[in-house]
Amino acid sequence: MDYKMQLTPEEVAILNGNEGETKAKILKTLVLFGDLDVSIVDELPAGRKPVKTRIVPEEKRAGMYGFIRAQAAAGRQSYIICPLVAESEALECKSAEETYAELKRGALSSLRLGLVHGKMNAAKKDETLRRFAAGELDALVSTTVVEVGVDVPNATVMAIENADRFGLSQLHQLRGRVGRGSEESWCFLLASPNERLDALCATNDGFELARMDLEQRGPGEWFGTRQHGAPEMPGAQLGANVQLIDETQRAVKALFADPQRAHEAELVRRAAEEKYGRAEECAGRN
Repeated sequence: MDYKMQLTPEEVAILNGNEGETKAKILKTLVLFGDLDVSIVDELPAGRKPVKTRIVPEEKRAGMYGFIRAQAAAGRQSYIICPLVAESEALECKSAEETYAELKRGALSSLRLGLVHGKMNAAKKDETLRRFAAGELDALVSTTVVEVGVDVPNATVMAIENADRFGLSQLHQLRGRVGRGSEESWCFLLASPNERLDALCATNDGFELARMDLEQRGPGEWFGTRQHGAPEMPGAQLGANVQLIDETQRAVKALFADPQRAHEAELVRRAAEEKYGRAEECAGRN
């Protein structure tokens, strides 16, 4: 099947805003297009080690900074992720600009620090990312602009401020920026423990985390544009069960291939068309 994902401008904005919904979209796609062949890669590339993930309470922040300094002394690099670009009166969250300024004159003043975020001049942002990739910076303070498309095998630490403000899939994507080389890597979640963060510490399995994320956020509309919340169709959680999708696919194919069940197949087709008639128009947006 040729399948091309079509997104509305609003959905493009969501993805560009790094809402961490990519894996949930993959699971929803498996449901909408049950005739797709599914290949699951559940092993790390050769030479890579699973990233160790830990929740870091505020009282252990200084120890974490000491670890980042030690990694820099060993020639390794670190990311420090913040949810905001600049300080906000409405949200009590760490901002990249404020954190960069604090660390530059404080705990990481001995390191070569860089700063990137989505509101920066593109040329300046690209130059900072180039310098980090080239090993000219020890640590990079950033928003989630580095969530995808950044590959620095020498980076071994991912520290995420206000980790409880991020979705589970997005945290997993951020964690994926480290552990891309052969050295042991760490992901530090600066927040109080909760169900999502405990799950992230317990597994590196992206599909398991996507399943949990889908259950927690809700799938939204299968045939529409709403990307979270309660579903509009029964059994919507089958997106979390690839085996059930496969069994459903085979059952439907058998039904439509049996001439003696043609009337039953036609009733199923009509019922589906009546209830989900907008599927052809909207399904590609999911």
